[in-house]
Amino acid sequence: MNWDFPYASRRAPVLARNVVATSQPLAAQAGLDAMRRGGNAVDAALAAAITLTVVEPSMNGVGSDAFAIVWDGEAISGINGSGRSPAGWTPERFAGLGEMPMHGWDAVTVPGCVSVWVALSDRFGHLPFADLFGAAIGYARDGFHVGHKTAAGWRHAAETLGEFPAFREHFLPSGKAPAPGEKFRRRDLADTLTRIAETKGKALYRGELAARIAAAATQGGGAMTEDDLAAHQCDWVDPIAQPYRDVELLEIPPNGQGLAAQIALAILEHQGTASLEPGSADWTHLQVEAMKIAIRAAFDHFADPRAMKLPPEALLERDSIRRAAATISRATAAPLPPVALPVSHDTVYLTAADEEGRMISMIQSNYMGFGSGIVIPGTGIAMQNRGAGFTLQPGHPNEVGPNKRPFHTIIPGFVTRAGVPAMSFGVMGGHMQHQGHVQMVTRIFDHHENPQAASDAPRWHVTPDFQLALEAGFPESVAQDLANRGHSVGIVEAEGVFGGAQLIYRMEDGGYCAASDHRKEGAAVGF
Repeated sequence: MNWDFPYASRRAPVLARNVVATSQPLAAQAGLDAMRRGGNAVDAALAAAITLTVVEPSMNGVGSDAFAIVWDGEAISGINGSGRSPAGWTPERFAGLGEMPMHGWDAVTVPGCVSVWVALSDRFGHLPFADLFGAAIGYARDGFHVGHKTAAGWRHAAETLGEFPAFREHFLPSGKAPAPGEKFRRRDLADTLTRIAETKGKALYRGELAARIAAAATQGGGAMTEDDLAAHQCDWVDPIAQPYRDVELLEIPPNGQGLAAQIALAILEHQGTASLEPGSADWTHLQVEAMKIAIRAAFDHFADPRAMKLPPEALLERDSIRRAAATISRATAAPLPPVALPVSHDTVYLTAADEEGRMISMIQSNYMGFGSGIVIPGTGIAMQNRGAGFTLQPGHPNEVGPNKRPFHTIIPGFVTRAGVPAMSFGVMGGHMQHQGHVQMVTRIFDHHENPQAASDAPRWHVTPDFQLALEAGFPESVAQDLANRGHSVGIVEAEGVFGGAQLIYRMEDGGYCAASDHRKEGAAVGF
């Protein structure tokens, strides 16, 4: 690994035997505290994830979904905690609409993250489930000081979601979003987290919280019922492992978009990009062209696995990948038609590893900021708007339907080498996530950049309509070269477009190198 830091950076990596990296410092410390109290990496990740629902509500909450990949010291496991649509969501319910609603009850699917917390704790945790909630409940009841990036997201949400009375009451009690550094209390959420801790999540799916959610849905014209909540379950899954050079990238199978990162890497293995300078016009062009093919595949095929017309292995079939790679010209960009699936940048990612070798890659999200705008009165639960990830196109695998998981953007990443963990990582940021996975894997394993340097490097981003955004830090000469090849390219200053990475790299002596993206408030911590 190269320990140079060639890119503008505000962070240094953390080297330790036990590490946590998250998008918010208070949550990272909550995870580290769980390990100091005798917990393992999974306990740390859960304590951090639960705390994030309080201190970074502009990205996630109890009403979120979650996914995770875990190495327990002997084997890899994956978990898909995405919720399904209400049973009443037939296509006819949305007849006459041009697209799926972004806000309100017709964007709300069953929240899955609490079921993931319970399942991970039961299977891998050392600490009692209720012991994971101390920091979160304390911050909710006694208050926390709002971070500057969280405050910015909060202000934006106040403009778009202020029409929802329960949202205003819980998140805008003074009539406006809290300022950076302002102390904010969420006492309703403290009570909710206490009930979830005491009942191991049952209150949310079959108890008093479920009854409140269903009652609010009925009052607001939604279709969600107590039966929909009671029917929810997260699923243990086998991650897909895709070889790339001397490592393997592991991703949760669809309905998530992680398979797209694997398609892109499989194509890049035919392109010889490892010998090119990272960030150069040639390197960027080939990566972008491979990613465009993968994004097209995601938009065309990815959905609830029960509805997909092609299985994941068909999309990674060697001859198909070879033919796709052969279509890429090194001199010109290929135009692709625009697509209509919505994307968002609002997610939290976290990862943890312990001295006994366990590693976990975990992600949870409301989808778009605070989600649907629906907040359940008296609970502090902001409901996600993952239903916006469906399409209304008849016959599409991702067409809206009852009891169905939508296309999902959030993906935890994991890399192994010869069957042994090499890195747990993620790049939160909606449509940026699979693209970020490709850039992190190639920078670290092709070019041997250390995780912090790989995170600091300026990124490229293929937009949903196949335009090319380059982050500030790319030379103008590279942008001009790419434009000459036919890319519709621009230098973009807004860092939110390019996501936020958190990474833990396993070193040969069993220690770890943890890195946290300067584009977020987060922190990598360890001991």
